[in-house]
Amino acid sequence: MYDYKNFWKIKIARALTALIKEADPNAENIDSLQIIAETPPDPSMGDIGFPMFSYAKILRKGPPQIAQLVAAKLQSSGNKDGAVEAQGPYVNVRLNRSLTAKAVLEEIFKTNQKGEFIFGKPGTLTGKKIMVEFSSPNTNKPLHLGHLRNDVLGESISRILAVCGAEVRKVCIINDRGIHICKSMLAYKDQGNGRTPQSEGIKSDRFVGDWYVCFNKALKIEVDELVQKGMEKEEAEAKAPLMERAQELLRKWEAGDSETVELWKIMNSWSIEGMKETYRRTGVSFDKYYFESNTYMLGKDEVLKGIEKGIFYRQEDGSVAVDLNAEKLDKKILLRSDGTSIYITQDFGTAISRHKDWPFDQMIYVVGSEQQYHFKVLFTLLDKLGYPWAKNLYHLSYGMVNLPEGKMKSREGTVVDADDLIDSLRDMALEEIREKEREEEVGNAQEVAEKIALGALHYFLLQPSPVKDMLFDPKESLSFTGNTGPYLQYMGARISSMLRKSKAPLIGKNADFSLLVSDTEWELVKTLAVYPSVIGEAAAALDPSCLASYLYELSRCFSRFYHECPVLNIDNTELSMARQELSRAVMLVLRDAFHLVCIPFLEVM
Repeated sequence: MYDYKNFWKIKIARALTALIKEADPNAENIDSLQIIAETPPDPSMGDIGFPMFSYAKILRKGPPQIAQLVAAKLQSSGNKDGAVEAQGPYVNVRLNRSLTAKAVLEEIFKTNQKGEFIFGKPGTLTGKKIMVEFSSPNTNKPLHLGHLRNDVLGESISRILAVCGAEVRKVCIINDRGIHICKSMLAYKDQGNGRTPQSEGIKSDRFVGDWYVCFNKALKIEVDELVQKGMEKEEAEAKAPLMERAQELLRKWEAGDSETVELWKIMNSWSIEGMKETYRRTGVSFDKYYFESNTYMLGKDEVLKGIEKGIFYRQEDGSVAVDLNAEKLDKKILLRSDGTSIYITQDFGTAISRHKDWPFDQMIYVVGSEQQYHFKVLFTLLDKLGYPWAKNLYHLSYGMVNLPEGKMKSREGTVVDADDLIDSLRDMALEEIREKEREEEVGNAQEVAEKIALGALHYFLLQPSPVKDMLFDPKESLSFTGNTGPYLQYMGARISSMLRKSKAPLIGKNADFSLLVSDTEWELVKTLAVYPSVIGEAAAALDPSCLASYLYELSRCFSRFYHECPVLNIDNTELSMARQELSRAVMLVLRDAFHLVCIPFLEVM
């Protein structure tokens, strides 16, 4: 795969190695990976700049002198691929535009035996088995905006790792037990009167979530009454009649009470059915679902083994703990005094069972930043228990996502359901299509509006680095100008429309790409060329925002090219064909990158 930066890094490394060995024949070779490549601040200075500061100590010369010597060696060897000159402490390279354009575009048009697009697939993770856990919903409420960020991060990262050659297994742990589940169950048991999602015409996970909100509203009334009678709020929340009944329902579930378990199964099936519908809608999928109800006991045996090994210890009240002060973490309870497990115990049991199911080389947990401490403890415990793969566990932490109205709260019903948000975005996009009187041209306007909504949503959620908290503004995300998903989709649709109007057949590598030498064409070629390295960067950093930024830059470059370089209906047929194929190359890269960041590609908008 042609990578002009790497090509010149190798040349620079060889020249530096030759200089070093002139002084010391036994010196080690300079690795091209150590070479830093920069983009000069002024295009007139060249296309790539290589700073020589790092080699001053080795060669005992000033960086400007080293730059002169390196440039001289490269000049003496002859370089049809570009011109080399020293400018201060930098070796600057001005690439041969004709040769580079030809090399880059021919690479883009290559396909595998199945005729599939292969440009940008570095293969750096070939042979690696990587498991990615994301979403982790509760069955007491539908997916919401926070889940949407989690889901698109997990799905995008999985696709990026797979395109780099890894074998990826996407898993989801569904939290289907516990007191929060019993709250929804109790409210439905008291007031449901046999109603179902079908009888009420409500999406099934939303139906269950409404009962959770119903419980918490009723609980708040009871708590307020107890507080007014002089009880502390914390005590009131624990002793409120509804909470005590919910705790009793949990005890019945854990004891296997048939009536309780049957209600649990029904309500969980409603919730999960609705969630899977949202996953399908947003293009998210999993290779396997794990359920907390099946995994919450898995860690107990490991705790007992840890006691035998002297890793964990029993306290006076019978609970089991571990002292992690040496690891700069706190003491952690692993089993309560009554023998019941806690989340951390369940999680390392689940991790062990997953590795048995599918022995991974790396496991990535896509979970919010508020769980950073939890995962530090989890990974430390697994390491102490003697699992060598614990060192390959990684918490992909991401920040909170809120709306302009403020923080969302499930129990108060102020959370924005995922489907409601997508519906709203779709309706706004549909209104835009109708205002521009493009319903007939786009065909199925409802379907196109849905894809615009998903493009707007997913791009907005992936644009910032995962670690950052963010404010999701629906109106801003849907703008057809600026750094948004719909703007990127519009560029793809514009190229598709232009190529449909072309009278020329698919030219591909038969076009004369050496004609693409103007400044605007050259910037577009260079931007296309770095696509593989951007994918590699995104995979290494587990950060799709690299690709999001790249897509915006590529779209901006194409927009300039489109306005400054006529493509169709020009006198120079050969140049027209070359520009058409340059446009087609942009379309192929856009389509491929859109898939990696979960943006639907549209041929008509």
